[in-house]
Amino acid sequence: MDQQHFLASEYAPASAGDAAFHIIPAPLERSVSYGGGAARGPAALLAASQQLEAWESGLAPGESGFYTAPPVDCSGPVEAVLARIEAATRRALDCKAVPVLLGGEHSVSLGALRALAWRARETNEPFGIIQFDAHADLRPEYEGDPFSHACVMHRAVADLGLPLVQFAVRDMSREEAEVRKRYNVTHYDAYFLGRVGLPEQPLPEDFPRRVYISFDVDGLDSSLMPATGTPSPGGISWREAQFILERCTRGREVVGLDVVELAPIPGLHHADFTAAKLTHLLMALTLQSRSAIQGEHA
Repeated sequence: MDQQHFLASEYAPASAGDAAFHIIPAPLERSVSYGGGAARGPAALLAASQQLEAWESGLAPGESGFYTAPPVDCSGPVEAVLARIEAATRRALDCKAVPVLLGGEHSVSLGALRALAWRARETNEPFGIIQFDAHADLRPEYEGDPFSHACVMHRAVADLGLPLVQFAVRDMSREEAEVRKRYNVTHYDAYFLGRVGLPEQPLPEDFPRRVYISFDVDGLDSSLMPATGTPSPGGISWREAQFILERCTRGREVVGLDVVELAPIPGLHHADFTAAKLTHLLMALTLQSRSAIQGEHA
C-alpha cells in the first residue's frame, strides 16, 4: 500500500523545498511498557487526516505546503533510529520548514530535539519545550533503558539543557518529582489545572521565545483518547488543550512539534481523527505565531 500524505484529500503534496511543514512519520515501538500499537500510529493518523477540513481555527495550513517524508526506518539499535530522525529533522530545517514528527513512542522526540538543539547552538537562538503528557517522562532510565519513552524529557533537560514546561501530568514517580526540582521544570499538572486553572502567563518570564511542542496524546483524558499505550483518567479535554496551546503560543515562534503515542484501536475512528485534528491544529497555531512575529518586525 502506498504511503498516505497528510491531508492529500485537500492539498496536493508539496515538494520538500516548497513546503512550510515537513511531516515525518517515525513508527518506533521499542520500549512501550503497557499497551502496544504505537508503531501503527503514524499511518493511522495520516489516513485519518484525509477526513479533515482544509480550514483549522480560521487558517488553512495546507496552503503553505505539506511535505510528508518517507517513514523513518525504525529497525536496528535505538540510537541509530534516533540518528535517522535527527537527520530527517535537519533536512526540514535546511529547507526552512517546520518539522512535524509523528510517533511512534515518545522516544522519537529526542531525535528531533537533538537536531533543533544543534541548530540553536549554531544560530544562538535558544528554544524551550512545551510538553503535554499524562506522564512526566523524567526518569533517568526505565527498565535499564536510558532511551525509553519514560526518559525522553530527562534526556532533554539533563543532556541537552533545554528548559521545559509540562501540562496535564497525573502519573509520575517520586524520582521524577526530584528531577523536576533539580532542573527547575515548570509544571501545571492535571489536578492543578482542574482545581486552579491556567494563569494568564503560564510560561516563565525567562522562557525562550522559540518553542517546541511535544504532545503525547495520553495527555488528553482517556475518555477522549483511549487509543494509547497508557490511557489515564483525569486528563484535559479538547477545548482545554486548545486553550492552553493558544495561550502558550501567543507571541512566540513554534520551531517544531510532535504528536506521539497514538496506538490505534481497529474500528475506533474518533481517536485517530482526534490525533490528526490535533496535528492540524498545532500547524495552524504555528502559522499564527509566526505571522504575528513577522507582523511585529514589518
